[in-house]
Formats: sequence, structure tokens, C-alpha cells
Amino acid sequence: MEKLNQNARLDEITAITNVRIFDGYQIIVPRHIVIKGVSIISVGGDIPSDATIIDGENATLMPGLIDAHVHTSIGGLRDALKFGVTTELEMNGDFTERGREIQLKNVDDIADVRSAGTAITAPGGHPDELLPDGDEIPEFVLKELEKLSEEDREAMLAAYAHDHDEIPQVTTVEEAIKHVHTQVENGSDYIKIMIEEGTVMGAPGLPVLSDEILKTAVTEAHKFDKLVIAHVLTALSSKAAIDFGVDGLGHLFIDRPEYTSELVKSIANSGAFVTPCLVLNSSIIGNPASELANDPRVHSKLSPDWIDILNSSFNTFPQGNMENSFKNVMDLHRAGVDILVGTDVAPVPVPNLGGLAHGASVHHEMQLLVKAGFTPIEALQAATSKPARCFGLHDRGRITEGARADLILINGDPITNISDTLSIKSVWFNGSQKLVVYIS
Repeated sequence: MEKLNQNARLDEITAITNVRIFDGYQIIVPRHIVIKGVSIISVGGDIPSDATIIDGENATLMPGLIDAHVHTSIGGLRDALKFGVTTELEMNGDFTERGREIQLKNVDDIADVRSAGTAITAPGGHPDELLPDGDEIPEFVLKELEKLSEEDREAMLAAYAHDHDEIPQVTTVEEAIKHVHTQVENGSDYIKIMIEEGTVMGAPGLPVLSDEILKTAVTEAHKFDKLVIAHVLTALSSKAAIDFGVDGLGHLFIDRPEYTSELVKSIANSGAFVTPCLVLNSSIIGNPASELANDPRVHSKLSPDWIDILNSSFNTFPQGNMENSFKNVMDLHRAGVDILVGTDVAPVPVPNLGGLAHGASVHHEMQLLVKAGFTPIEALQAATSKPARCFGLHDRGRITEGARADLILINGDPITNISDTLSIKSVWFNGSQKLVVYIS
């Protein structure tokens, strides 16, 4: 059984005791923390006499997880929180600071979100090939709308309208500069550029902006101290993005050409981070996430539509193989590149965008990182402290004095078995115990 609790009072003190603590970097000696209001006020030390005690029963306490690559909705943010994902980083969408003020007012049972706003792409370029033709709202969107409250329905329609309204045209250097300014004015937290010619997406020949335009966009964004993340799925586009000076790659190149070692060195020398989205690469080459979908810890928390999505796949590049992706991500990791957990999940269950679901796929991504060769601790770092540091979210991703009380209590030891992250006993968001799971 699950239940959602009200927000914590600012003066409420809670001690979570008798737990193994992963602090975002490592397992630490203290076995308890104290929360006051929205923050962690101590790790170890004295427990105040007026604290409410929660006995962790030798479970594992971790920072809330961060999905560093999503396209989301209120429903997506709600599902994310069920899986202990307390922050989602949107890479093309409407949850900029302005969008959050309009759409998320008085909504308190969802994960936190940051956004790139509208990505910079060529007219007719990616992700145009993924969107339905015409102005009519497709059946799968209408089906989702029927399940929502009036408030959520309005927000979802706004998000859909954002994706299907005429995207501001970027065809010149001047328009690229204007586009960056518009995103900054809307409160974008970072900037996204698209470098996608379509081969891996089953749509070869997609238009891509010129090198000059893309480099100008990156330079302009940096004038506002904004990170720039590039959508790339091949080694060639990854090389171009690094040459333009981006701060992060929003995907992992799915191919492995002869110059891969030189590319890895170039990425490492640049200081850019990589969000590999191995779950997406797996889906692109035709692998559904059926094992995840059939896991009772997942199946019980998602709607049938999302379970159906997990049981399908993109399947746009069946000639690919996961061994290349595993080798690529391990080469980058060994070279010292920051690897972040991300999923690229869609805002709503879209039939042709299979294999991914909010929240659940973060756990799948950590499993794939371990399969590639990461230690479980390294995979956990990739979903907590590393994305927090890379995106300047200094109040989260760690269990330390003064941090946000975004926490997950795990019934198991993910340091030994990464799959244990799905055995969630409780979730705290901004100090509030939002989710309690009674495991019989």
C-alpha cells in the first residue's frame, strides 16, 4: 500500500535512524540523519529530544535521484517521484522558470524540474520526425487527457501545444542569437542544441543547422553563463559538438569508428560531461525493457499505457549493438569524463517511443551502467552527486548538512546489488515524506 503525506512544517524535526547511508559519493560511518523542515541539519551527532524517530531497520538511505535528460509533463513528474527521482532535467519543453510559475502552481506531489526551454534546431529538423503530422491531437494524447484532473489536463494541453506550435525559425546567425535571448528571457536553466541528421533515428537526411550558426548559439549562451547541451547520437556529431564548445553531450554516440579513442580524449580534454542514455540506445537498436516492465516493483506503480511503452522499442537502428555503447561509455568513464544518468523519456506514452518510462528508467539506466562495467557506487554517483554538480544544483544530490532533504529509503543494499534501488520503502521530497511503501 502507498500513501502520500502532506508537506512538512518548517519547524518539524525528524530523525531517520539505523540506516546505511550513501551520501552521494560513498557509504559513510554515521547511521542517522536529522531533518528540520526542508533541510538536513545534521548527519550523525545528537538527535534532538523532540524529533520524530523513523527507524530505517538497516535499510539504505540515499539522496533523491536526478534524471539528467527527460521530456516531461505533470504526470511524468508525478511518476518520477514514485521511483525516488526527485529532480528531472528537461531537455526540450516548457518547464522553464516562466513555465513552472504557470503550470506547477499549487502542485506539490511531483518531482522538481529544470528546463532548457525550446531547443535550437533547423526548420524541419529533429525532433520533427518524431511528432505526429497535422494539428489534430492524436488518440494516445486524448487517452491520457481523459485520466487527468482538470488542472493537469490544462497543463498537458499547454505542453502539447508547446511541442506543436510553430517553433521559432533559426536559419541565420542573427536568429540563433535571438533564440538564445528568448530562452533566457523565459527562464531557461540551460540551452540545448540539436545536431541530428537522422540516420540513427530512421530518418536520414534531416536538416541540421550550419556549424557557424550552432557555434554562435553556444557562444551566445555562454555570455549568459548558461550551460549548453548538445543532442548527438553519432561520433561525428559528438566531435562537432565538442568543437563548438558545448558543456555536455545529451547522448552517447551509438557507433564506434576507428577514431573513437581520439574522440574520447577530445571529450575528456574539453571537460564536457556525457549523459549516455543507454536505455535509449538499447531501445533504438530494438530492445524493449520487458524485464523492467514485468518487475513487480515497477509494474505496480505505472499505468498500463506506460507498461505497454516499456514493452516496446524505438527500433530505428537495428543494425546497432549494445557492446559498442558499453565500450564507448567505459572508455569515457576511464578517461575521467563525468557520466550522468539520463533517460530521454517522452512526456506522455507515445507508441513509437518505446522502452522508456519516467522514474523507472533511471533505475534501468543504473543497471545498464553496471552491466557496462561501472561499480554500483559509480552508477549511484551518476544519478546523484554528479548531475547535481554538473548542473550547478548545489542544494541536492548529496546527504550533507544544509542540503535539501530529498531522500530515498531503500529496502536492501544497492552497493552490492544495484537492482535494490527499486525496493523503495519511502521517499522524502524537500523535507516532506511524500511516499511510504509498506512491504508485506
